[in-house]
Amino acid sequence: MDTVIDIQELTKSYHDTRAVDRLSLQIRRGEIFGLLGPNGAGKSTTILMLLGLSEPDSGSISVLGINPTREPIPVKRRVGYLPDDVGFYEDRTGMENLMLTARLNRIPDDQARGRAMELLEQVGLTHAAHKKTGAYSRGMRQRLGLADVLMKSPEIIILDEPTLGIDPTGMEELLRLIRKLSREQGLTVLLSSHQLHQVQQICDRVGLFVRGRLLAEGDVGSLSRTLFADDPIMITAELDKLAPELRDAIGSIPGVHQIEVPPAESGPAESNDTLTRDLPIQVLIRADRDCSPEIARTVVNAGVRLFSLNRQQHGLDEIYHRYFAGGEDHGRTNAAKHTG
Repeated sequence: MDTVIDIQELTKSYHDTRAVDRLSLQIRRGEIFGLLGPNGAGKSTTILMLLGLSEPDSGSISVLGINPTREPIPVKRRVGYLPDDVGFYEDRTGMENLMLTARLNRIPDDQARGRAMELLEQVGLTHAAHKKTGAYSRGMRQRLGLADVLMKSPEIIILDEPTLGIDPTGMEELLRLIRKLSREQGLTVLLSSHQLHQVQQICDRVGLFVRGRLLAEGDVGSLSRTLFADDPIMITAELDKLAPELRDAIGSIPGVHQIEVPPAESGPAESNDTLTRDLPIQVLIRADRDCSPEIARTVVNAGVRLFSLNRQQHGLDEIYHRYFAGGEDHGRTNAAKHTG
């Protein structure tokens, strides 16, 4: 994949506050990249510089091979932008607002009308096409905003806190829609948010941003594996019984160093010391590597039913808190070790 956004050592200050501090980042064509961090981290400032709406103090930006500081208009023609609070003419309908956007982008009316109806259908607003936007809910406005930025068929869309103020159901629907449109149309999506758990569901890669610095970037799995490399791996197995022989066999697998059966699962033992219940037994296995395949093979070879086998996965919330648990200096140390 080719790089469509290339940021090198980007810096921006307001008075004595450094909003963006030597940011370097590359985003590839067709991917969904999440720029994640708390409010005030510098995400919106970065977006404004990408769009040519704010000038950096130093560093360089290339968007589709164009410098947005010097040539903001060509960038705006090829990039769609959805701010956190979408503004529409509230006394006009959804269709009328989209047609106005089309005229601003010099799209002929006959072509624009068909495009608008197609987009309204894609974002699930066909029923509200002729309803005044002043009566739209927050979630409906965000979906109309997504249709609005897609009117000019952009190559990149930038979404600044798109889920802000939307109820959980609306948030899930909007995120699914963003991913669907990205995959179907090959769109590159840059999405800024502080909603870590929700956003991780759709992003191919994420960047953790705080106080103007990108402390780490990568896919959630690689960040988790690298950051928690020194932590024991927790594997949960659900079995129909656990005989001492099977427990010993699992314990002899290289890398396994502890096997636990929660007290609620233990129940009364049978006369042959085999732990058995009507419900599956949950066995917690701590290991210093992922030995799930060996565990599964050992259980099956013992003639025991294996209902499920899961390795603990660390989400963005755990990753984010681990980076910043020791304060900014701790986060920077982790960033130096784990950025990639």
